Amino acid sequence: MNPEDSLTTLKILLIGNSNVGKSSLLLRFTDDTFLPQDEVSATIGVDFKVKIIEVEGKKYKLTIWDTAGQERFRTLTSSYYRGAQGVILVYDVSNRETFDELENWFTELSTYCTNKDVIKILVGNKLDKETSRAISRKEGLAFAQKSNTLFIECSAKTREGVEEAFEELQEPRNKVIVSQPPKDYDDGSCC
Repeated sequence: MNPEDSLTTLKILLIGNSNVGKSSLLLRFTDDTFLPQDEVSATIGVDFKVKIIEVEGKKYKLTIWDTAGQERFRTLTSSYYRGAQGVILVYDVSNRETFDELENWFTELSTYCTNKDVIKILVGNKLDKETSRAISRKEGLAFAQKSNTLFIECSAKTREGVEEAFEELQEPRNKVIVSQPPKDYDDGSCC
């Protein structure tokens, strides 16, 4: 028997608007690579990769689905919600529109996801664009708490927070949302 056959397999989805860095997060997490913006093409339909990770001594086989963010592919990607155990909702910290669209992504998730116990994490990507930040960490965290969702900020470009974003989904299922009050980002700390 192949050792991979006995691993717990989890289906993870990456969702969010186009150009928020979903494919870049996937490539950074699975292959530790980053493609410059001019080398990345928009995902058409869906793409997926597999990665085996270990969290708290337990191994998981993650099948990570990268869905298209464009409106014209929304009906195509709806079938990929079925059976997901984890969803990473991605927005770009330097683009207000991608944050404002999160309500629509949550609506789509609740409409199509068959697993009502799906673990969700809100990820503010492109943390490397701090000088053009449009959404504060405090605002992102407040939205996550309101939505009963885990939260992290990261940068696929610099690697910061990427591993943690995926590993958070594998923590024990009874994990409680961080209950500390939101703080402003400008205190010099990253998280």
